Amino acid sequence: MANSTLQPPSSSSSSSFTPPGGSISVSAQVGIAILTLAFILGFPGNLFVVWSVLCRVRKRSVTCILVLNLALADAFVLLSAPLFLRYLAGGRGWEFGSAACKLVHYLSSVNMYVSIYLICLMSMDRWLAVTKPFLSQRMRTKRSLLALLMGVWMLAFIFSLPMPFYRSNLKKPNGTLKFCIPYHWKSVGHEAFQYLFETIMGCLVPFTLINTCYSSVICRLQSARFHRRSQGSCLILMIICTFAVFWLPYHIVNLIQVTGLLQGKASVIDAAKTARPNVTAFAYFSSAANPILYVFAGSSHIRQAGLSFMGKLFEGTYSESRTTSTRSGRMSSSSNTVLQSLSVKLGKPFKGKNKNMSSVVGQNEPELKTLASVEPLD
Repeated sequence: MANSTLQPPSSSSSSSFTPPGGSISVSAQVGIAILTLAFILGFPGNLFVVWSVLCRVRKRSVTCILVLNLALADAFVLLSAPLFLRYLAGGRGWEFGSAACKLVHYLSSVNMYVSIYLICLMSMDRWLAVTKPFLSQRMRTKRSLLALLMGVWMLAFIFSLPMPFYRSNLKKPNGTLKFCIPYHWKSVGHEAFQYLFETIMGCLVPFTLINTCYSSVICRLQSARFHRRSQGSCLILMIICTFAVFWLPYHIVNLIQVTGLLQGKASVIDAAKTARPNVTAFAYFSSAANPILYVFAGSSHIRQAGLSFMGKLFEGTYSESRTTSTRSGRMSSSSNTVLQSLSVKLGKPFKGKNKNMSSVVGQNEPELKTLASVEPLD
């Protein structure tokens, strides 16, 4: 299907509406309200998070460093809000040139990928701390964390390359104003590729990884009868849920539009294009949501610490991550010690291998049940 220059533009993290000449449409008014609120709350809020981490946190956990990068990415993308506000309210189209059109949408796309893959790193860090504590302690070095962060940023810049490729500053038919809109050279294949690629790499792949990590963590904690949920874990879960709430509608619209393109159904495509401006604006607000979460999560520290309350919150993630790793390590060590003791009493050597443990349990199950009733297992 031809990609008309009149269609609403889409991006990975920015809201771009085409106001009709002389008046501001309802969609544009909604976009202006969302962008204004996002900028007023999000930009100073993310700068406050950066200041808190850099100036108020003495011991920074992995979660804290990842939150710092997340806040920097969100603050940076919110700098584009004044350009889009001018675009929506000015009634003069896109006045900043083709290069700026491509750049701001490219950086918005980078923000989406950086955010979700930083959340993936948070989930993987929590998974390692709970399921493989000794490996987690060895990997938690400045060098390995720096390498992972560089990898995430490079991946985001690479994944975002289609965005400027499919974005142009074009005139309306029989018009003089230019608008920063998507353009796919009237190719169904290019249009389907862009939206499907965004959804696969920006939603399906990372959320599969996140769900796998947290499912493993939940199973591990349940099997260990260790049900205490730390503040750090709650904070990460809130960040994940917030990202999902703001971005899932955007990716659902992507899938609807791809479905319409592949089936050649104009009504489905039109419905997706009608919904796209609003869900894109909604996704843009995700850059302002995290600082609000941190305020609620750290509210118990406000009365005691004042403006340093967020520093106290992030320092708590440091102590809790060490406690989780230590406690998980103690559980592993305790299990090995108990099995070694049982194997000595049974006359069977225990070397800490799963197959040896299985042979001891399998061959001497009655004796193990009897000894387990008198030996403490925790």
